[in-house]
Amino acid sequence: MNRGFYTIMAAQFFSSLADNALLFVAIDLLISMNAPASLTPLLKLSFVLFYVLLAPFVGAFADSMPKGKVMFIANLVKVAGCALIFFHVHPLLAYAVVGFGAAVYSPAKYGILTELLPPEKLVAANGWIEGLTVMSIILGTVMGGALVSAKASAFMLGLDVPMVDTGIDTTTEAALCVVVAVYILATIFNLRIPDTLAKYAHQERNPARLIADFANCSSLLWKDKLGQISLAVTTLFWGAGATLQFIVLKWAEKSLHMPLDKATTLIGIVALGVAVGAAASAKMIPLKKSLTVIPLGIAMGVVVMCMTMVHSVLIAYPLLLLIGVLSGFFVVPMNALLQHRGHVLMSAGHSIAVQNFNENLSILTMLAIYAILITLNVELNIVIVGFGLSVAGIMYLIMRKHKVNQAEHDSLALIGEHKH
Repeated sequence: MNRGFYTIMAAQFFSSLADNALLFVAIDLLISMNAPASLTPLLKLSFVLFYVLLAPFVGAFADSMPKGKVMFIANLVKVAGCALIFFHVHPLLAYAVVGFGAAVYSPAKYGILTELLPPEKLVAANGWIEGLTVMSIILGTVMGGALVSAKASAFMLGLDVPMVDTGIDTTTEAALCVVVAVYILATIFNLRIPDTLAKYAHQERNPARLIADFANCSSLLWKDKLGQISLAVTTLFWGAGATLQFIVLKWAEKSLHMPLDKATTLIGIVALGVAVGAAASAKMIPLKKSLTVIPLGIAMGVVVMCMTMVHSVLIAYPLLLLIGVLSGFFVVPMNALLQHRGHVLMSAGHSIAVQNFNENLSILTMLAIYAILITLNVELNIVIVGFGLSVAGIMYLIMRKHKVNQAEHDSLALIGEHKH
């Protein structure tokens, strides 16, 4: 990998670190506001909303200028969203603005990989980017939990600048200052990302034509025998992953009797497992063998259901680690395959925009279902079993669809194909 690739990794790491830390600061703020429990998953829902709404437009925007510049602009939007909380804007609205920046950021973040690297390096590159993203989730989760803890907030509020009134008087404001500093660090790395000199045709600006173009790109990926399988898997993975985050927090409270600042470590354990699984698959699974990992998705759904039988932290840690390893091992090859097919069939930015639309529509749907179940006071163990069965069942149907595709035509021969 060249130096530009590592600069991209650093920018992505710190931006994602701040995103994840901010989520738990916002959750703590909702708790302090005595907000209903159903608002907690809606916080994540507000973040991903713009991934869906802006999907037809962000791909063209990402391809209209050097992607490092796009990432720089998107990070400034995230800083602005974070700053809104200082002015007492509701956390749902402020985090939605951060989500707006993240939606703009994503096509550039992933799209630049296909511009910078050949197809045979995409699995390894995705192993890096997913591994570092997951590490940022681990550290961001732990960092968010630490920032809202009584000990850390007392320390930060005790720091004074001589003869300067900072105006920082609450735990939330102190935590936000740290998060903003991390966003600024990411922005500095964005300025160092090299221009890959990849040029695309003039990008359409008419909204109706952009929507039509996006619909065409989406249709291309869903009709492609490899694209539809990899897109279905990643769509399910991200919806399930976002929902699992909140299920684990609720499970930690109900079954393990852990407060929020301690429960965040469990999210970190899952993320650590994803990092291990991602690194292992990047090392062991070449792009040509990427579809062999699908059965691990079924296994992950089955293992999730075992959470209902666990009431000890000592057993919870290895169980959540295993869930993470299975997740990371099967999603990285699928992500690389999807990027490869998207790059072959269309431009990098448009391909990632289609991927983001489907994945975040899945997150919106699954989080909305979870919020409804929580509002209806459905027993948590029933939610967990239903969640695990759904994941395992959908992965089984995807595996069957791939076998049908193979019986009709050897779609695996398309892997490694050059751009049309």
